[in-house]
Amino acid sequence: MSTISPTRYFGLSGSGLDIDQMVTSLMKAQRTKQDKIKQNKTIADWQRSDYREINNSLRSLRDNVFKMKLQGSYLTKKAVSSNEGIVKVSSTSTAVVGAQDIKVTALASNARLNSSEAVTFDASKTNLHDQMGLTSTDPIVFKVNGSQEISINPSIDTIDTLVSKINSAKKTVTVDGSSTEVSAGVTASFDKTLKRIFISSNSTGAAAAIDFDNVSNSSELFNDLKLDGNPDPGVIDPFAAVNGTDAVFELNGTLLNQASNQFTIAGVNYTLTGTSTSETVHVNITSDTDAIYNSIKTFVDLYNTTIDKVNKKTSEEKYKDYPPLTDEQREALTDDQEKQWEEKAKSGLLRNDSLLNGIVGNMRSALSSFVSKADSGYNSLASIGITTGDYSEKGKLYIDEDKLKEAINANPDAVMDLFTKSSDVNSEKGLAVRLYDNLTSGINQLIDKAGSENSYSTVDNSFLGKKIAEYNKQISDWDTRLQDIEDRYYRQFTAMETALNKMNQQSQYLTQMFSSSK
Repeated sequence: MSTISPTRYFGLSGSGLDIDQMVTSLMKAQRTKQDKIKQNKTIADWQRSDYREINNSLRSLRDNVFKMKLQGSYLTKKAVSSNEGIVKVSSTSTAVVGAQDIKVTALASNARLNSSEAVTFDASKTNLHDQMGLTSTDPIVFKVNGSQEISINPSIDTIDTLVSKINSAKKTVTVDGSSTEVSAGVTASFDKTLKRIFISSNSTGAAAAIDFDNVSNSSELFNDLKLDGNPDPGVIDPFAAVNGTDAVFELNGTLLNQASNQFTIAGVNYTLTGTSTSETVHVNITSDTDAIYNSIKTFVDLYNTTIDKVNKKTSEEKYKDYPPLTDEQREALTDDQEKQWEEKAKSGLLRNDSLLNGIVGNMRSALSSFVSKADSGYNSLASIGITTGDYSEKGKLYIDEDKLKEAINANPDAVMDLFTKSSDVNSEKGLAVRLYDNLTSGINQLIDKAGSENSYSTVDNSFLGKKIAEYNKQISDWDTRLQDIEDRYYRQFTAMETALNKMNQQSQYLTQMFSSSK
């Protein structure tokens, strides 16, 4: 709101009064009430920021707890091969604990079509016709694996162009009435030192193929490249299709084949790296104790960090003699003094906060209570080696590594149920399920109290958000009121100066009258 200050005349009466200084002093007293509102708003802003920071920590913990209430976090398995020179293995969560035997007799291979010997090739020439010594300059057209036609101009293109066009060949496939272009699935290269072309399918297995089709004038080129796909040694045919081979192996006595050397059977990932007709490779699958332990430890560490952060806030010392600085006070301090003051002013704003204490209390209760109807040997954190410290540590958890790993090894399913068990009855819920519910409730309570940085709304309808908005309105109202008061002071002093000036003029007139009558 803009205002037009009244016209101000000072010094006309010769009063010698410093009107600006007098008005400033009077306004200082008037601004005390507004300064108090500004300080209250600053405190509310700081509290909201503190609440939101804590809520972000609770969200991070809840994200971790969400994983902890999923069974997959406890079903981690470890697979070990007796000979990784033949078979490498890893395990998924669906693998069954036990042993597997595998004997690999053949690896899956790509289809390959290579020059059978060095070809005639002159690297100093600049086109395919001259490089290969072709007899014709007519366009060469062919397909690979049913691709779109590949056209080569021997007078312009080179051996590098030929290789590039083979590698970028596309074919059209139709699935459910929808057509799309895909790679023809082959990769070619030409070694100018060896003077040989090497062509390989991009995939392995018996279905992988290299199949060139002559459209026009390509026979001479392919023959000159010494390509021969015909398995009959007496017949050379560069256009005979060649195929890859499947991997062949026995798994637990059953003969199987796969198109790739990498595959998954019954939750175990196999990578075949070699063959042996005599050696059987033993694969042992066990629960991955270390992985499960590390998941639980990560959770415990994050839980401890979170409650420590909240506990520090609720026990932080409050300095009552350090309210937020007013603008005038801030101007009188150095940057370092201002920083030190605000550190104390911000301290203890959430001391003994009932909302935060309640949230931490619920978190501790969720983990300290027994899980009803769980295995009697695995129905609490303490039963698997996780205990709380003394009273002064306010719920901090400690892990007995040996005891926890022993529990995981002895009964991984019971450890899993301790954290993940679902039930409509709270006492029967797993620890992670309970804690997740309590964290969600606490997060929502803090959003009601202080809003959320992640909200898409531009209006903060939380308790503190509304409080800050009211303070802003009061500050704005006071801005208008203070301007009116300041203008009134200046009008009053202007009137006083005008009256004094008039009195001076009358006094001078009377003095002149008396002087002239003598």
